[in-house]
Amino acid sequence: MRKLIFAMNLSLDGYIATPGDDLGWSVPSDELFQWWSDRVAATDLALYGRRLWDTMSSHWPTADRQPGATPADIEYARRWRDMPKVVFSSTARTVDWNTRLVTGDAVAEITRLKAEDGGPMDIGGATLAGAAMRAGLIDEYVLLTHPVLVGGGTPFFTALDKWVHLDPLETRPFPDGVVLTRYETRR
Repeated sequence: MRKLIFAMNLSLDGYIATPGDDLGWSVPSDELFQWWSDRVAATDLALYGRRLWDTMSSHWPTADRQPGATPADIEYARRWRDMPKVVFSSTARTVDWNTRLVTGDAVAEITRLKAEDGGPMDIGGATLAGAAMRAGLIDEYVLLTHPVLVGGGTPFFTALDKWVHLDPLETRPFPDGVVLTRYETRR
């Protein structure tokens, strides 16, 4: 059975994006960017909601060929293109870059994917991750908390019908005051 992990940058007040999807507050240090790149390399399958897919696919497929691309950008772009991905959307019509599209029941498909043999799966996108949270499918939460208050936007956590008990796994500081905290869902 695969492990499902929800990892995102978030503000201290719990948002992954401000109104209008401004992410300027979450620009990573070189060390944090390398951590994300290594995470992509270790991910067996990435699950994306449509809005996060639009953000990622608008930049990373060709980022390694852009003027001024750093070695870290080149490495991340190649890893991202090579990583198998599933996009969940009722509005997208096509996807590319080692990706398949699911237009049906996301919870049913995530449940099926978790039951397969394989390595860890990452889930990204507030709506998709929220559905997986409510269904009790997320095994690990990874919060990369930035020392900024943005005052509103897209929350990391969705409203839940019942409590989810978590056990701490790791705490790690990064430059610029970012703190990683990992929690495992208590089963």
